[in-house]
Formats: sequence, C-alpha cells, structure tokens
Amino acid sequence: MRTKVTVLALALTVIVAAALSAQEPSAAELLRRIDDNEIYTTIEYEGEMIIEYQNRRYVKTLRAWARGDTDSFIEFTNPEDRGTRYLRKGPRLYVYSPDTEEVMLISGHMLKESMMGSDMSYEDTISNDSLSSRYDPAHASPETREGRDCWVLDLTARQRTESYPRRRLWIDRETGDLLHYELYALSGAKLKEYSLLRVEVIGGRRFPVEVVMRDLLRRGSRTTIIMRNVALDRPIADSVFSTRNLER
Repeated sequence: MRTKVTVLALALTVIVAAALSAQEPSAAELLRRIDDNEIYTTIEYEGEMIIEYQNRRYVKTLRAWARGDTDSFIEFTNPEDRGTRYLRKGPRLYVYSPDTEEVMLISGHMLKESMMGSDMSYEDTISNDSLSSRYDPAHASPETREGRDCWVLDLTARQRTESYPRRRLWIDRETGDLLHYELYALSGAKLKEYSLLRVEVIGGRRFPVEVVMRDLLRRGSRTTIIMRNVALDRPIADSVFSTRNLER
C-alpha cells in the first residue's frame, strides 16, 4: 500500500510540475511580449530630460517624433537649448545648432557619446529595433524586485557590433512591465542601468512614460526621462523627417 501511495504522490508531483512548466512562458515569448509592448510604428510626445550630475541638476524640455526604426526628429525647447534639433534618416544622425547655424553629421564613435550631457548616448536615444531580432534570450533564476515577482532574462547579442553584448532584464510577472534592465560590455563590466518609474495605458498597451537611466561610468549621475501627451501609431508627415525641417 505504501508503495502505491508513493508512486501516486510522485505521479502527481510530475503532473503538477508539467502543468506549471506549460504555463511558464518561454524566454523567447517573454522577449516578444516586451517588443510588442514597447516597439511602435510611430510616436510623438512632449518630454522632459532631468540630468543630475556632480551635484548639479539640469532640466531640458523637448518635442520628439519617430517612425519605425529609421526616422526620428527631436527639438529642444528649453531656453538654454532652444532650437537645437536632431534628425535621424536611416543610419545617419544629424544635429543642427542654432549657435553656429550649421548641420553636423554624428557618426562612428561619436554615436556612443553622451547626448546633451545625459546618461544616454546618441545610440540609446535613436534605437527602436526589436530586441528579439538582435539577441538570444535565456531564462535566469526568478527574483523579487522592489516587492514584485519577476522573470529574469539574460540576453546575448547575435552580432559583435552590438553596443551592449549582454543585457539582463527584470519583467514583472503580473503586469509584464519591463521593470529594470542592465547593460554589459563584452568584458562583463556593467555599463548602464535602467529602471521603470511609471507606465500609462496608451492604445491598449502599458507604455513606459517615466524612466531613469544611470551611466555607471559617470559617478553620481542619473537622467530621468518623462514623456507627456504620448501618441502612438498615428501617421506623421514626411516633412517632419526632412533636412528642411532640421534647418528651418
């Protein structure tokens, strides 16, 4: 009788474990969910960039438009930077300075430099490529972060040209929000950290509208991005992404 009970208990354990495993999304599925939630066809918003560095605080305001993973336009509106504009067309990024009234191409190693003194590089701000197309994901041990149960994913870049060969993501099990991620160099050194502060439901999706980024190579530095009046997946005129708009 004991043998039968033991066998039955073991069978039940296997069945329960199999059921739980079936409910657990794969690493690839979780990454696709993040892409589906955060990758847009188009976006338009008003923003605020709050830079805290070396015990000083800088507040920059801006308007931004983007389309797919090829076109974007940013115009700064705060008094110190008013008229500074960025235009991305395909792989090329241009900046217009009202001080010099000239357009400069930002390319090569310059794309890795800080944008407007923030914790984000030019590459960070113009990227809208899906993570699924660039990284291979794998499950890591689940963790609790700030009281929320999370799936943890380790991502490995498929191409050596990626700025961040490794990423580590914390995804809220209940909401699916990307709560936190870390960016690593090929050497394993942690370069940057991102944390989600607030989401809004826009067009049926939970979209991050307030986040903080820290460049760990800059001691005591952090940049908070706040997005307002966000419009997703609405048509944007071609004229927005033109050199004429950049130089006006």
